[in-house]
Amino acid sequence: MVNSNEKEFLNLPFTGISTFGKYPVCANIDQLDADVAVIGVPNDMGTQWKSGARMGPRGIREGSTLYSFGLEGAYDIENDIMYLGPRWKVVDCGDVDIVHGDIMQSHENTEATVRKIVEKGAFPVVLGGDHSITPAIGKALEDLGPFHVVQIDAHLDWADHRSGQRYGHGSSIRRLSEMKHVQDIFQFGIRGISSSRKEDVDAAKDYGCTILSPKQMREMTIEKVLEKIPKGEKCYVTIDIDGIDPSIAPGTGTPSPGGLLYDEVNELMKGLAKRNEVIGFDLVEVAPPYDPTGMTGQVGARIALDLLSYVLKEREGNEK
Repeated sequence: MVNSNEKEFLNLPFTGISTFGKYPVCANIDQLDADVAVIGVPNDMGTQWKSGARMGPRGIREGSTLYSFGLEGAYDIENDIMYLGPRWKVVDCGDVDIVHGDIMQSHENTEATVRKIVEKGAFPVVLGGDHSITPAIGKALEDLGPFHVVQIDAHLDWADHRSGQRYGHGSSIRRLSEMKHVQDIFQFGIRGISSSRKEDVDAAKDYGCTILSPKQMREMTIEKVLEKIPKGEKCYVTIDIDGIDPSIAPGTGTPSPGGLLYDEVNELMKGLAKRNEVIGFDLVEVAPPYDPTGMTGQVGARIALDLLSYVLKEREGNEK
């Protein structure tokens, strides 16, 4: 029998409210006072095949509870480092309000919410939703610009339009390129047939995009890939879960074989945080209905927590 004075509050993954990382809730974004604000955007009206990414924020949050044990932060056993310590205040601000059937009003709501996060001085972590949400985030970050964009994705997302629809998930990076505060774009993990039409690839190259497939990245090494990004400059990161191989993250609407491995993405994010100033990131296209194991949500949550850990650790070092 354990003495009551010796009992601990365990906060196990299956107890309590399933916020991102089990961080506290900020119910009113107008009262936001935090270093990091997590916001969900459950919008998948931009999908061209299988919907379901609207459930992504819930799936990622649930997956993140597995990694919420750290009472004084998260301990990295490989590198003997504590991440996400009590120095940092992280809150979960819930979800952007989505208007069913109205993709543009939903994008406007996304932009307004992220703008408010930026105005409050918090680092935005955005959970999608499909990739059509990213241009709205990009607009909201204009006061933090100019910045580069680093994209992890199976697809180029450079379509100009589909029968007049310019804000679907296949046009997101092209829409970013049209913003004056967006500079160079680095597209990693791009692969396979049906990723883009040749004219879209040509347009991306004309813009000056750096486009690398997983095979090309492995031949170069991650270190050489990072050297292509101007060191010391601001970057926004957008991570489509289908950039990861579907053997690891099957729960997505447009899976593509031959993707990046978790360790490769981890190394890339760690190096980017060391070399550059990451101003925010999104993680999109997690579609829980296609993965009954929940593994895709866990992988997405882990990548998001990893990147956040690396960004905040670099800030700690700069403070010292």
